[in-house]
Amino acid sequence: MKIGTLDLGDRPVVLAPMEDVTDIGFRLLCRRLGASMVYSEFVAADALVRMVNKSLEKLTVCQAERPVAIQIYGKDPVAVRDAGQIVVERAHPDVLDINFGCPVKRVAGKGAGAGLLQDVPRMLEITRAVVDAVDVPVTAKTRLGWDAEHKIIVPLAEQLQDCGIQALTIHGRTRAQMYTGEADWSLIGEVKRNPRMRIPIIGNGDITSAQGAVGAFEQFGVDAVMVGRATFGRPWIFKEIHDALHEGDHSVDDVIPSQYAPMTADWKLDVLKEQVRQSVARIDEYRGILHIRRHLAATPLFKGLPNFRQTRINMLRAETVEALFDIMESTRPLIREAEAAGTALQS
Repeated sequence: MKIGTLDLGDRPVVLAPMEDVTDIGFRLLCRRLGASMVYSEFVAADALVRMVNKSLEKLTVCQAERPVAIQIYGKDPVAVRDAGQIVVERAHPDVLDINFGCPVKRVAGKGAGAGLLQDVPRMLEITRAVVDAVDVPVTAKTRLGWDAEHKIIVPLAEQLQDCGIQALTIHGRTRAQMYTGEADWSLIGEVKRNPRMRIPIIGNGDITSAQGAVGAFEQFGVDAVMVGRATFGRPWIFKEIHDALHEGDHSVDDVIPSQYAPMTADWKLDVLKEQVRQSVARIDEYRGILHIRRHLAATPLFKGLPNFRQTRINMLRAETVEALFDIMESTRPLIREAEAAGTALQS
């Protein structure tokens, strides 16, 4: 699959942009574990234009994580255009993505993100302005529509393509659904089957397993799959999907370094510890641990362990790396036993 001249290979799987999650440390980890491309946290166009330091910091990119996409959002065409230029000048991303899908009230309620699904002319104006202003591939991410009565994605996809975007990611929910209910991939498939569509279509929503990713490619014909919340506490999902998609194809064995091959319970615990180290190194000990707690709470590695409730509480209350690692290490015999008994969650 190509976005402009950027070749992501056959059936790529990419890391979704997620606020307060896809920082540079997590992006690097996911790339090492097999993500074909990674996306930044979304960045407010208005804040970039005003040169707000916290937003500018989100533009930090390193060579090892490429290819990387920076995602911006906003409702004013001039501000989003100018923000796009700032991103390209400062970060030199491989792709510049525009967020037309964020459903949260503070974004969509103010007319940005998914709010633009209620103002398609402005959405298209923003898209044209950004495409004309930068010299990197521009892509967009959106939803099926505002609500069940206004699923406009099929004609909208053509309109966005006509504005010059070079790939489109579709989350299979409406704004009204937020993140509830099941993602509807049927309309994603309809967009892909539209003979007038020439750009790659990336499907997003409820990809939580290797089998789900394989099914998305086979059933709906998408060019790529995007994984979001399923990466919480489980960045190795990219390795799982990679192995399922390329089973028996030894020509791709060098895509993921051999040190990431044996996905044992021990290895997964070590990956989580590495996440902690990266988070602490990037921020500081106390806030770095706070930042990583959602991953520790969500990881399937500890699921089903006997009498684990108090250990989980202690883990989420730990305030130093030493204390946290002591607790994590105390689980190692338990996850080994669960793995040996075949009762551990396979992913």
